[in-house]
Amino acid sequence: MSDMLMSDVEQTEAEYLAAYEPGDFPRPSVTVDLVIFTILDRDLKVLLIRRREHPFKGALALPGGFLRVSDDADQGEDLEAAAHRELAEETGLPLGSVWLNQLGAFGAPGRDPRLRVITVAWFALVRPDLAPLVEAGSDAADAGWFSLTELAGEPLAFDHRGILDAAVARLERDIEHTDIGYELVSRRFTITELRSVNEVILGRKLDPGNFRRSFQRLIEDGVVVETPGERYTGRRPAKVYRFKGRR
Repeated sequence: MSDMLMSDVEQTEAEYLAAYEPGDFPRPSVTVDLVIFTILDRDLKVLLIRRREHPFKGALALPGGFLRVSDDADQGEDLEAAAHRELAEETGLPLGSVWLNQLGAFGAPGRDPRLRVITVAWFALVRPDLAPLVEAGSDAADAGWFSLTELAGEPLAFDHRGILDAAVARLERDIEHTDIGYELVSRRFTITELRSVNEVILGRKLDPGNFRRSFQRLIEDGVVVETPGERYTGRRPAKVYRFKGRR
């Protein structure tokens, strides 16, 4: 017995890994799913694809795909790299042109009828000027922007309805406590345009005076700066600003 214990103690990590059998444990697949928002015509919209293949063939779904894994030493893709890759593949937009952040993991048994699949969901914000450039990826029949009000009661593939609801709740929370609203306006914007983004997401009107005072603090903090030129959003010309940095 003592010899066996000594053998276990003396085994190096390299020896342990060389003898390790991954097949001794169940290995679920991992995917990344993307909840991609934009605002068009004062309406919050989400990008959905029409599935070309089974399961849920023909159903609307969030864009996404499987994490690329490898038996080599590098073991394959990083999660964030996979999300950025899928975002570029599913939208046709250049890498790095869209704001992306992790939403959370979803892994309820049975969420995918093929096998046990855990997904890490991400949500992305596309500027309105980039939204018309979106094109469907090769594994989707088509892609399009859908108003959230139009999707009421519309079934989505897998558990994508729950993921979408979680992303909407996150967006509503973050719009009040962070500066992500700047990801949903053009690079040059007016105060009115930014206030409109907040109103669309929150689903209520905001007091223009209070919003302007909050915006003034952002100017004082150096988060936004005025740019040359003016834009007519009503009867009077409005100053134009750009996003400079984060708080």
